[in-house]
Amino acid sequence: MIVKRTTRRTARLTALIALPAALALAAAVSPSATADDHGGGQAAGQSAGQSAGQSGEGTAFQIDLDPLNDSGANGTVMLSLDGTRLTVKIESEGLTPGQPHAQHIHGSTDGHDFRCPDASADKDGDGIVTTSEGVPIYGDINISLTTEGDTSPDSGLAVDRMPVADKDGKLSYERTINVSQDVADHIKDLHVVQHGIDPNGNKEYDFGVGKSDLDPKLPQEATAPAVCGLVEGAAVGSIPVGGVETGGGTVAGPRTPAALLGAGAAGMAAVAGALVRSRGRGRARYGRSGA
Repeated sequence: MIVKRTTRRTARLTALIALPAALALAAAVSPSATADDHGGGQAAGQSAGQSAGQSGEGTAFQIDLDPLNDSGANGTVMLSLDGTRLTVKIESEGLTPGQPHAQHIHGSTDGHDFRCPDASADKDGDGIVTTSEGVPIYGDINISLTTEGDTSPDSGLAVDRMPVADKDGKLSYERTINVSQDVADHIKDLHVVQHGIDPNGNKEYDFGVGKSDLDPKLPQEATAPAVCGLVEGAAVGSIPVGGVETGGGTVAGPRTPAALLGAGAAGMAAVAGALVRSRGRGRARYGRSGA
């Protein structure tokens, strides 16, 4: 199993490894670009006039995504940083086929060392590490890895703009965005989480494990974390001043799940609308109970 997973990650890295060179070429052509490559908005804290080239020029980091909640999913992420211009490329597999998967860069830019949770984060003992249980361990959202538009924490629940896994549960994602100087300076303290699990293996989101802790109108399967990964070597090059977060007290960061829910009913309507999709038949696949 370990050899098989290593082989898969090696294959994914082959596709990802050319990214720094491509980024360097793009920077040489347009070093002062401030808009993201797909026409989207900027991450929170980034002004429209801020230029690239201030920190970490041409630096790349690898993240291996490991399964949470027995999802069976895994993946590889490459982060390439050119000043305050960040390119994120993700190749993951074993996700719920044909379904959107919310994904974010989590963690702190003020010195706190968050990490990926394990089963001990399941405080209510229901067998699922929910988003609310995971956030105190892996930290709040810094960047929402949407496919287009806004990438701030406000888009953390914008599932209608999150990538969708293919029929085999594979997901490929690439986007270049502008980030704040704090994110650029603390990129090694941050990590990636993808959401959306399928415990009963029926290849859709349903209420088999109950209602979402974020909104009872949504299934827990749609919002529970599926994979998490830390920047490799981060502990060597980046020593946090605040110690490892253990879940006590207030979570440092821009938004907690409760705050995200308070952003407005329109955001949740977009989530529900994105999830109410069939594989080509135009009806909800998960709304059989608990709605």
